[in-house]
Amino acid sequence: MRTVQTVPTRPVWDELIAELPVGVVLMDAAGTVLAGNRLAADLVGLRQEELLSGDRPEGWSARDDSGAPLPSRAEIADQVFRTGSVLTLPVVVVRTGAPHVQIWVECHPLLVRGEQRLVAFLQPVHTDVPHSRGLVDPLTGLPGRALLHDRLDQALARARTHGTVVTLVLVDVHRLAAVNAEHGFQRGDELLTVVGGRLREGLREDYTVARYGGDEFAVIAEHSCGNGEAVAERVRELAGRAVRIAGTRVRPGVRVCWVTSDGAAPMHSVIAHVEERLRS
Repeated sequence: MRTVQTVPTRPVWDELIAELPVGVVLMDAAGTVLAGNRLAADLVGLRQEELLSGDRPEGWSARDDSGAPLPSRAEIADQVFRTGSVLTLPVVVVRTGAPHVQIWVECHPLLVRGEQRLVAFLQPVHTDVPHSRGLVDPLTGLPGRALLHDRLDQALARARTHGTVVTLVLVDVHRLAAVNAEHGFQRGDELLTVVGGRLREGLREDYTVARYGGDEFAVIAEHSCGNGEAVAERVRELAGRAVRIAGTRVRPGVRVCWVTSDGAAPMHSVIAHVEERLRS
């Protein structure tokens, strides 16, 4: 965690951040906005006084790119300070009568004169933050493992708060090695791209579908109750469909395992549990 020995006075701070080419918001440990520049307000579709006061106009909301509500500013601050690492969030700003705006919010923990502070940098999506940070898989265009971890952590927090459950599904594509050996790595990449696309198109829009790495995909589903079996079966059906590779129909031969949590277990425990089931 970075330590800052001195902090500029408010007029100097305002002058500094006003000239930056990115939106900047400063918050305390409780998520209260302490300062923010005009570009940040413009990016989220608010007046600067609304950004600072916390007031939000009717018809305004902010969600992640799966359509799920964002955690509160206090929850975001808690996660950043608890982990001591940078958190990057995909945010979609919705306003009545206006086009949706997509931005990336990168949150950094600071320690200023012994007090926790969070600085958030806001950038439009065309700056390609997800690819530059390795958050998006370049082959399939799906979220990568880092972004999956972040979304799972947020989903578990919502489950604890709202009394819902979260299902994490892992999918292992068994036939990838055989396709690579018989047809070349390009055809193997084609197989992964098709499977990833089918999962994304065939599941609910508010589910997260991610490239977990190698020949594996992951799905996060939030629902009101149940053990997640129906979600896992739908994932199995979609991923197991035959794919035409080099003129030949190939069945991916998938293995699917899942775990459902009420949010009580930490994120890494949930992941470790389902990984153990997949490897057994």
